[in-house]
Amino acid sequence: MKSSTADLSIGEVAQRFGLATHVLRHWESMGLLAPARATASRRRYGSDDIYRVAVILRAKEAGFGLEDIRELFDARDPAARTGLLRRHRTELAARIAAAQTSLELIDCALDCDHEDIVSCPHFQAAVTARINPPSAPNALT
Repeated sequence: MKSSTADLSIGEVAQRFGLATHVLRHWESMGLLAPARATASRRRYGSDDIYRVAVILRAKEAGFGLEDIRELFDARDPAARTGLLRRHRTELAARIAAAQTSLELIDCALDCDHEDIVSCPHFQAAVTARINPPSAPNALT
């Protein structure tokens, strides 16, 4: 639901979201924001602009880059938007899986009974697996 807050300055919007004002200007230069201009060309952010800033921040938290966010905003076809979301979901799932593997290694190290983690067989196996990852099946054979 969109906020009813309207007519904020760039400084007020930046403060509300914990951003530097140059970030909002950059997003504007990329076409992600288009605040109204008031006297002396000062930016004024309405409720739609505030909502859009929140969408940009949520998308960034989900790992979207600014170009992808612009593509989402610019997509007029729901199928194009869905395709971008599916592609990003696949990439995000891979990053989550890698982070989960890293977390498991850290948890193993913290629970390890060895005096030095480097001498732990589990740690050594994890490092060896990183050096020699299982080969992916060759698509040509």
